[in-house]
Amino acid sequence: MLAPEQVLILAEDQHIEAIVPADDAGDGVEPLQGILCPGMVNAHCHIELSHLKGVIAEGTGLIEFVKQVISKRETPHSPDLSQPAYHELYEQALDQKLRAMTGAVEELYQSGTVAVGDICNTADSLELKRHSPLYWHNFIEVSGFVDAVAGKRLKFSEDILAAFIKSQSKAFAANNTLTPHAPYSVSKSLFSLLNAKTAGQIISIHNQETAAENILYQFKEGAFLGLYESLGINIEGFAATSKNSFQSWLPYFNCGQKIITVHNTFSTEADVRFATQLYEGSALAHQPYYCICVNANLYIENTLPPLEMLLANNCKIVIGTDSYASNRQLNLMEEIKTLQKNFPDVSLERMLQWATINGAEALEIDDQYGSFEKGKKPGLVLIDPANMKSNRVDLHVK
Repeated sequence: MLAPEQVLILAEDQHIEAIVPADDAGDGVEPLQGILCPGMVNAHCHIELSHLKGVIAEGTGLIEFVKQVISKRETPHSPDLSQPAYHELYEQALDQKLRAMTGAVEELYQSGTVAVGDICNTADSLELKRHSPLYWHNFIEVSGFVDAVAGKRLKFSEDILAAFIKSQSKAFAANNTLTPHAPYSVSKSLFSLLNAKTAGQIISIHNQETAAENILYQFKEGAFLGLYESLGINIEGFAATSKNSFQSWLPYFNCGQKIITVHNTFSTEADVRFATQLYEGSALAHQPYYCICVNANLYIENTLPPLEMLLANNCKIVIGTDSYASNRQLNLMEEIKTLQKNFPDVSLERMLQWATINGAEALEIDDQYGSFEKGKKPGLVLIDPANMKSNRVDLHVK
């Protein structure tokens, strides 16, 4: 945030030239009422699920939510596109999905988001992102809970990854990385393959979003067994570890990955301390970033993340919105408002740091985004403290 009585001096291209005291700024200063902060970084989003806004009921719990997403997310595939009726249905579905994504990007942009860590299961958002004013890090998601299909599932996601890379200039190739979906959907073999494929890269994984995930790993029991049965997934090859899921999957990644663990709703202090000790003192590894998506947690499980525990253990926190399938909006200030309501002892300034510089560091774009420093082009957001609304700011450079 910009301190009181300071003036931000911008170049023609909106790069920061200097930050000076008001008395030294000279003429032509444009005064703003409110809190001026850098553009925000949404560390976890699913833009390609935007067509599911309002489709899935609240409070179903994660497992029913997953079933609903699986059954409703896909664009209908025509058995014979030469038939006009089928072709029309297919085109209508694609158009609906694109219009929903376009509207979602507009909300992100206007509410002050400048960069997004976005989860991709298809290349449906590729063209939209090519022409977007936002910075995108595309996490190409990989899943498959049966060891025998690990190679096949990886190849499927690698093809999507290749499409994203091909669509961009070489300078932005590193903005696209493979990433595991969740501990309950990635097999041991697939985790091992991903460890090699993502060496030195950023990955993002849904972690401990429901208590059933820990029960699965501890005892091979609980609600996930019913999900696998309903999906026809044979889990004979999966063995309980007698540990929480976080402590079970994290050791697979030992090739210098920067890991963003998302949700962490049912993470414990023992889990966090395990992660800290696992990577402590390593020259190659990084301490995880813990992404909070509080409105999605309330939407799906009606549960708050363990924010006090994460703070007590000095965890690096970032903020995401998740998708329209599990949220009413993609506005990071709405996430902060919910956090303030439920965690009033945490200052607004600290939460804004999670939504700006922490997110930029997690996505490795803090050379341009996340803070007001000379030479950066972080974007400008004006926050009205009376109603906690945020808006993108365009300043006239004279």
